[in-house]
Amino acid sequence: MGAIAGYGRFADGIARGLLAAVVALAIPARAAERPRSPNVVILLADDWGFTDVGAFGAEFATPNIDALARQGVRFSNFHVAGSCSPTRAMLQTGVMNHRAGLGNMPETIPDEHVGKPGYDTVMNRRVVTIAQMLRAGGYRTYLTGKWHLGGDPTRLPHARGYDRAFALEASGADNFEQRPIEALYATADWTENGRPATLPKDFYSSRFVVERMIDYIERDRSTGKPFLASINFLANHIPVQAPDADLARYAAMYQSGWTELRAARARRAKALGLVPDDAAMVTMPTTRDWAALDAEERLAAVRVMQAYAAMATAMDREVGRLVVHLKRTGDYENTVFIFTSDNGAEPTDPYNRWLNRFSLRQRYDISTENIGRRNSFSAIGPGWASAATSPLSGYKFSATEGGLRVPLVIAWPGQPQVRAGAIAGGLAHVTDIVPTIAELTGVPLHAGSWQGRAVEPVTGRSLAPMLRGDAASVRGPADALGYELSGNAALFRGDLKLVRNLPPTGDGNWRLFDIRRDPGETRDLAAAMPDQFATMMAAYRAYARANGVLDMPAGYTADKQINQYAMRRQGRGYLIRMALWAAGGLALIVVPVWLLLRRRRRARRVD
Repeated sequence: MGAIAGYGRFADGIARGLLAAVVALAIPARAAERPRSPNVVILLADDWGFTDVGAFGAEFATPNIDALARQGVRFSNFHVAGSCSPTRAMLQTGVMNHRAGLGNMPETIPDEHVGKPGYDTVMNRRVVTIAQMLRAGGYRTYLTGKWHLGGDPTRLPHARGYDRAFALEASGADNFEQRPIEALYATADWTENGRPATLPKDFYSSRFVVERMIDYIERDRSTGKPFLASINFLANHIPVQAPDADLARYAAMYQSGWTELRAARARRAKALGLVPDDAAMVTMPTTRDWAALDAEERLAAVRVMQAYAAMATAMDREVGRLVVHLKRTGDYENTVFIFTSDNGAEPTDPYNRWLNRFSLRQRYDISTENIGRRNSFSAIGPGWASAATSPLSGYKFSATEGGLRVPLVIAWPGQPQVRAGAIAGGLAHVTDIVPTIAELTGVPLHAGSWQGRAVEPVTGRSLAPMLRGDAASVRGPADALGYELSGNAALFRGDLKLVRNLPPTGDGNWRLFDIRRDPGETRDLAAAMPDQFATMMAAYRAYARANGVLDMPAGYTADKQINQYAMRRQGRGYLIRMALWAAGGLALIVVPVWLLLRRRRRARRVD
C-alpha cells in the first residue's frame, strides 16, 4: 500500500509539473497579447468653481469625487475657457476654441461677429471628436447630458461619433421637468440619438444622466468592447435646484455670508497644498458688503447657497452610483476617470433688471421659501461665485483665474503608474484631455487628416507624464498658450500670465501676473518686467492673428448680449406677453386712481 501511495504521489507530482509547464508556456503567449484597453469616463460638471470640491477645499460633501482624487492626481493649475461651449469644444477635440468654431457662443456673440471665420457658434466640421477617434479604435461611445455644440441633426452627438446619446442642446434647462430656462429659450430640446426625446416624470437631471449612461453601457456589454462614457451634468448651472432631502442637509449653513466663506475656502486650499501658503486675494468690485444686506436679502442669499451646495452633493451621489455599478461589473479598476468643470462659478444675477424680475415672477415661484426647489429660478450671483472660486480672482465669463482655473482629477484605480493622491502644479489645459486619453487608451491621434479630408490638428499635449510623475509640466517655460473669449483674453507662458478683462470684471487694460506664486492675481508685474510683458504681448498678437480673433464692439458685455439674445429668442410672442403683463400692471395702478378721482368728482357735485 505504501508503495502504491508513493507511486500515486509521484504520478501526482509529475502531473502537476506538466500542468505547471503548460501554464508557464501559456503565460508568455498571453502576455504578448495586447491588454484590454481601459474604459474612459468623463464627468463634466457645469459652472463649478476652483474650490467647489471637497478635495479642493469645499465645505459641502463630495465624498465620491474626493475618493477619485485619492485614487488619482489633482491638477491645481488646470485651465479651461470662461464659458461652457468653448470649453466643451476643446474638451471634445483637443483644438483651440476659435479653430473649432466656438470663438463665441450663440447667447453671447455680438451681431458684428456672426458668420465670421471661427465664430460659427457651433462645433464646426473641421474638427474630429474624441468619440470619433475612440470609435475608430474599437470603442463603444456614449454621451448623456448637456451638449450645447450644435442642434441640427448633423451636429448633435449621435452625428459626431457617439453610438448612443441623450443630450440637451441648450446651455441649461430645468432640473425637475422638461422645461427650458424661461425667457432664454422657448423649449427644452432634449434628443436621443438625434431625435426629439421626452423626459420621464420622475426626472432629476443628475440622477437621469447617470442612470441613462449605465443603461447604455449595459445594453452593449456583450460586444466586449471598452467604452467611452461622457457624462455632462447640468449641476450647478442656473437654475440652481436640488431635491428636498439635500436642501435639508445644509439648512444650518452659510449664515455668515460670502466674505467669510471665501476666506475659509482659501485656508483649506492652502492647507491642501493647492495654492501657496502666502497666496493673497482680491475683493471683487461686484461683491456686495454682506453686512449691508437687509434681513430678507440675507435670508434669500443664504438659501440659494444652501441650494447650490445641495445640488453639488446630489450630483456627487450620482457619481458614487456609477462607481458602485462599475465595481460590481468588474470595470472599475480598468477605467480612467476624468472629472472637471467647464468654467468657473456663474456670477449672473437674473434679478438685476426690473424687466427680468417682472418676467420671472410670472413664470416661477420666486419666494424665499421655494428657492432651490421645483418651479424655482435661483442663481448664486457674484458674491457666492467669488467664494466658490476662492482664493482666485473673478469667475465665469472672465479671463481671471477664477473664470479659467477649475478642478481637474484624473484617476485610473488599477494602474499603479498613476500617482494616487498626488497634486500636479504644472500648467495644464483643456485641449490636453484628448491627447491624454489617446495615450492612455493606445488609440492614435489623427495628424491633421481624417477619413481622407484635412482637419484641424490636435494642439493639446498628453498629461500622462504628469500622471506618472515623470514631468512637472508638459510645457516648457518658453511655450506660449493663448486664449480669448468675448474680448477677455490671456496668454500663459511658464508661470506668467498676461491677461485683459473687459468690464464689469476689469477695465480693458493688460496686466501681468505670476500665477504660481500669486494665483489670486493681486500683484501686477507689467512695470517690473517690461521685457517679459512686451514679449508676451507680441506672442498674444501672434496667437490672435493665427486664430482669427476679432475685437469686441464698443460697450459690449456678455451680460448685455445674453439679455438681447433672450429677447430675440422669445420673439414677437414674448414681447406681446411682456406688453400684456405691463398693461395689466399699469391697469392695477391706473384703474384704482381713476375710480378714486371719479368718486371725488361726484362728491364735489353733491356738495
